[in-house]
Amino acid sequence: MVGVPAPHTGWTFITSHARVLAAIADNPNVRVRDIAARCRLTERAVARIIADLEQDGYLSHTREGRTNTYRIDPDRVLRHPAEAGLTVASLLSLLVQDESERTGAPSGQV
Repeated sequence: MVGVPAPHTGWTFITSHARVLAAIADNPNVRVRDIAARCRLTERAVARIIADLEQDGYLSHTREGRTNTYRIDPDRVLRHPAEAGLTVASLLSLLVQDESERTGAPSGQV
């Protein structure tokens, strides 16, 4: 079992909700445990964030055996008035890296 790294102290630019959404955008079949480790959150916190995102229509999921497959609504508009008109797709385009960029592998050799 993978332990959750120590939480970051102080403020950050990106919210936990955005981090969880980016992790799901990276892999729609990602496990809550893996999201928690990546985002430095507890599994319970990730489950609450997923519930928030589903309740407000940013995210949905289907159950396939023991696996959840998540679907993000890319056209959903961000909630804060300062981001009026910006969509989830525009946010994710900034947060989700191409696998080749993250691993340092040349394009097409992941």
